Amino acid sequence: MKLEPLASVEEIEKIANNILLGSKAFGVFPTPVDKIIEYCELSLAHGVDLSNIQQDFVSRGMNFFGAITRKVLGMIDLREKTIYLDQSQKPARKNFVKLHEVGHGVIPWQRELLGCQDDENTIVPEVKEEFEREASFFSSASLFQLDRFNEEAAKLPLSINSARVLANKFGGSVQATLRRYVERSPKRCALLVFHKTQRDGPFPAEVRNYFESPAFTKAFGGLIWPDKCGLEFEFVKDMQRGRKDHEDGQIMTTTATMESLTLRYHFFNNTFNVFVLLFPSGEKNASRVKILPS
Repeated sequence: MKLEPLASVEEIEKIANNILLGSKAFGVFPTPVDKIIEYCELSLAHGVDLSNIQQDFVSRGMNFFGAITRKVLGMIDLREKTIYLDQSQKPARKNFVKLHEVGHGVIPWQRELLGCQDDENTIVPEVKEEFEREASFFSSASLFQLDRFNEEAAKLPLSINSARVLANKFGGSVQATLRRYVERSPKRCALLVFHKTQRDGPFPAEVRNYFESPAFTKAFGGLIWPDKCGLEFEFVKDMQRGRKDHEDGQIMTTTATMESLTLRYHFFNNTFNVFVLLFPSGEKNASRVKILPS
């Protein structure tokens, strides 16, 4: 099911812009997440690791980071202005979670409602879901410094390796960076994300997420993929073969109107997920900058 666009995009971007300016984070790389937290008068809890605590710790005054995974990766106590984290996360993933929790604390309509609740479970599920999406939008906008990400991406060729370079530059995870890279791209491109599949199975591979650039959707009407992809797809064969990354893939598929479509693809397996960047054969991907394989 495709979610409706957030109605609060412009307001959240204004909040992120003001915070980035006030904390002097614009143009600083990687994005100084802890400096942003301090500017927002929040703090990180020390000595508490959500990966090791009992469930009853998750209680009053705290708001879950639950939109991306069932596992609790972060939470915020608005009354104490304290952020708690699962410390087992990799640093890049932790950056996104930190800013997600900051979002709950600085988006005014969220702060007003969540701050006066004795139990976050009293909030209706639809509102919780929208709040999680808003906090994630704020996190992405802040971590990738709004339009600064677009400016840096425009300097690089259309490539999965370009997104990996941007991830290192801004301090984001590959998945979060690739999603923004595709959704903000003026070029026709799309991204398939698979749950990590071992070389010896199981197959078919489970699709985790799929994103398209506006130009891709306009050109092809939005592609539809099965929940699981089998060995009829070349990129699933790449998984079976245990390939790490390459930029020489090609597949044939059909559009929503059943027209034949040839797509090139770049492939990257980071041991957690498999990413497939898709774009039509004629899409320009030239740049003055050459990305060397890592």
